[in-house]
Amino acid sequence: MGGLHADVFGLVEREGERENCGIHPKLPSIFEEKRMKSVITRTLTNFLFEYETPRQVLVRDRRVAIVCRVIQLGVLGYIIGWVFMYEKGYQTVDTAIGSIFTKMKGISFTNTSGKEKIWDVADYVFPEQGDSSFVVMTNYISTVGQQQGKCPELPDGKNNCTSDADCDEGKFKRTGNGQMTGKCMNKTRTCEIYSWCPVEDDRIVPNPALLQTAENYTLFIKNSITFPQFNVVRSNLVEGINQSYLSSCIYDPKSAPLCPIFKLKDIVEYSGFSFSELARTGGAVGVLINWDCNLDLSITYCKPKYDFYGLYGTGKNDKDNPSLGYNFRFAKFYMEDKVEKRTLMKVFGVRIDITVHGLAGKFDIIPTLTAIGSGVGIFGVATVVCDLLLLYLLPKRNFYKNMKFKHTENEEESPAPEQTQKENDLPKE
Repeated sequence: MGGLHADVFGLVEREGERENCGIHPKLPSIFEEKRMKSVITRTLTNFLFEYETPRQVLVRDRRVAIVCRVIQLGVLGYIIGWVFMYEKGYQTVDTAIGSIFTKMKGISFTNTSGKEKIWDVADYVFPEQGDSSFVVMTNYISTVGQQQGKCPELPDGKNNCTSDADCDEGKFKRTGNGQMTGKCMNKTRTCEIYSWCPVEDDRIVPNPALLQTAENYTLFIKNSITFPQFNVVRSNLVEGINQSYLSSCIYDPKSAPLCPIFKLKDIVEYSGFSFSELARTGGAVGVLINWDCNLDLSITYCKPKYDFYGLYGTGKNDKDNPSLGYNFRFAKFYMEDKVEKRTLMKVFGVRIDITVHGLAGKFDIIPTLTAIGSGVGIFGVATVVCDLLLLYLLPKRNFYKNMKFKHTENEEESPAPEQTQKENDLPKE
């Protein structure tokens, strides 16, 4: 406590001395405010009216110079070759909106069990023509004269029974074809069911396909697209394709790449499948119509390109697949002696899925400046690599550090002399 009293008395004594000298106690704070205003004014003036630039050091070293130029040439090649020429980074891009119309043509003839029949497009295309995804029937299993009643299950080994206890009345089996009546048929050793009888027997698929001549069917694809951003509309019936040309052309990737008429066999084989195998058990193929248009050139250069893909089928890598092919069923109903009957058709066919993909590009100053700006920024990689070599790897790295960086020390200003000088400048009483 004695020390605290001494400090207080000393402070009062110094304040008294200041008063005796004619200095007001609040004058030091006024000096500090003026000094702060001076610093703020000087900082703003420097910020507004001074320009700063990085210090550059010219280094005469062949190894570093070669590394720098190689990196810069690589960046320049990337910008020109990849960004501008390949990716067309100077263009703005729009995606196409398209529509597809299709039409199949062709006739087939079959003679099964002495029954002759002609098949046309109304018989073998599902659903009706015009869609971008459809099935062309190439093989089938027909079950004629089915009517609702009681009959034994198919003896295929999946629905065997030894007694009536194995056939729960009113129940269904997942592998069955109808509702069980509770009886085990001794002749077939299968359960009796209530269903459409006789039950379909699809254990043997016709080989070769019954409609093997489907390989000669032709598919006409009509496609139109629009790029709404550029107000451009195009059709795959481009310049040079007229009625005379359509009446004789068949698509070929080399001799007729723009012909929109395709043979069914060609579509399947361009997809990587064998037509005879796919026609027997069915499968799926894809047709891609690709539009890649550079609208900086004439619109006549905007043309479609057709690509084909095997989606599902009996390809070389699908031999061990437990569920090969593609099939579905439909029925034709009719009345006979006032009894409703039907012909059940299990259809195997080639499913064709047609898709359109389109991109168009046109020069625009904004993506051009963006690409140039990003390229200029990448040039900085050369500087970073060369600085690493100079400052950390070369033998004279300490010398280069001293040349590149200028070290300064802040000199702390002593407030007492400054205050004394200001005090001296005050008018004396």
